Order: sequence, then structure tokens, then C-alpha cells
Amino acid sequence: MGFKRLLASLGAGGASVETVLTEVNVVPGGVVQGEVRIQGGSVKQEIEGLSVGLQARVEVEGQNDQELQQNMEFTKMRLGGAFELQANAVHAVPFGLEIPWETPITTIDGQPLRGMNIGVTTELEIARAVDSGDLDPISVHPLPAQQAILGAFIQLGFRFKSADMERGHIRGTRQKLPFYQEIEFFPPQQYRGLNQVELSFVADEREMDVVLEMDKKPGLFSESSDTFRSFKVGLNDFQGTDWAAYLNQWLSEVGSRRNWF
Repeated sequence: MGFKRLLASLGAGGASVETVLTEVNVVPGGVVQGEVRIQGGSVKQEIEGLSVGLQARVEVEGQNDQELQQNMEFTKMRLGGAFELQANAVHAVPFGLEIPWETPITTIDGQPLRGMNIGVTTELEIARAVDSGDLDPISVHPLPAQQAILGAFIQLGFRFKSADMERGHIRGTRQKLPFYQEIEFFPPQQYRGLNQVELSFVADEREMDVVLEMDKKPGLFSESSDTFRSFKVGLNDFQGTDWAAYLNQWLSEVGSRRNWF
């Protein structure tokens, strides 16, 4: 995969840049490998800088509670310093870009999540102009601990509804990125009082915060329309818990107490 485009700011005869990813399938905390190839134009040019980064398409709140989409770069790495690009020469720069632990999941069991848009961007600085290339998509797969929680929902009969990335912070978590992911599920019949459950992961290199939000159906008596729960899960010691039983117990307790089920 990759992109190639003429640097518009340079006019005819300018350099072109192409980014090729070695492997598009990654996990949080991993590395995406690739190579940036710059093809010289008809004249010699001074390259002032080259960088790659990760970009996400994030929901932001506009005026009158209107939801807007915004491209947000959340990590960036500079590749070397300035150099001179000879006419018609090819300059190749390999890179390994670290994937932050909090990076949202875009693929579950080989299936892309609707609404997720994350990829690698390339930025070339030349002649005091900056040209940003097209987004080169990557597929972010869940960590084993995240897969265990997701698998528990599937085991209980929940169905995937949608996913999105929202600008803001989840209070009380280890979040460092300026946005977070919500994965939404439709409940099975046994949780008939629920409208949906929203799931968020906020991970670092040791453990993750798992944040759940229960949203009841309208018209049911309750002291609160939404119920939250958060708990920590170690990335390397999650296997000792029956997560389906854990989630079912919490859902059943809250639902019974509030006359949802």
C-alpha cells in the first residue's frame, strides 16, 4: 500500500513522494514498519525535513451540539535532517513508527470496525513549503487482554453496533491521547431493559482501564439513565478471570436493582 503525488507547491518538475508499509496489521504497543521513497524531479532541490505520523478521524462537538469530523495527528516522528535531492534521484528512508498503547482498535476477528479511520501520514518539507500525503490506512488489532473482554461480550450474545473516536478525556483513567474510542454493542434478549453498552479501553505497557457505560431503554424507571463501571486488567495476567461471568454478574445485579430486567 502507498501513495504517490506531485508536490503541488513546487509546480512542474518537482519531487514526488511515496510511502510503502511493510505490514498494515499492527497492535497497540507495536511498531508499523515502512519506507518513504522520494523521487527527484527535473531539478535539484533542498529537502528541509521529512516526518511520518499517525492520524485518526475523530468526532468533535461543534456549535449547537453539532458533531463534526476532524483529522487529528496523535504521534509524529522526524526522519533524519535536511538533505539535497539531486534531479531524478531516488532517496529511500526506512522507518519504524511506534503505535501508542492507547491507539483505538480498528479490526476485530479480521473484520474492520465501521467508523474507524487510522493511518500513517507522511510530511515532506521543501522550499519552505509543507506537503502532507494521503492517509495510508493501518489495521489495529486488539491486544490479547482486550480480545478477552471483547470475546466475553460476544459469548454473552452481544452484537457489535458501531464504534467511534471522540475528542476528550475519560475521567479517572490513564488516558494521555486527546481522544478515546467507544465500541457500542446491542444487548441480547436476556438484558431486555438495556438499549446498548459502550466499551472503552485505555491501555499502557502494563495494564488497561476498561470503562463500561450501560444505557437503559427509554421509559424504564431508574435513578440514573446511564450506569458506569471501570476496572483495571493486567495485560499479562488477564487469563485467570472468567470475563463473561464477571460481566454477566455486574449487568444482572445492576439490572435487577433498578428493575431493568
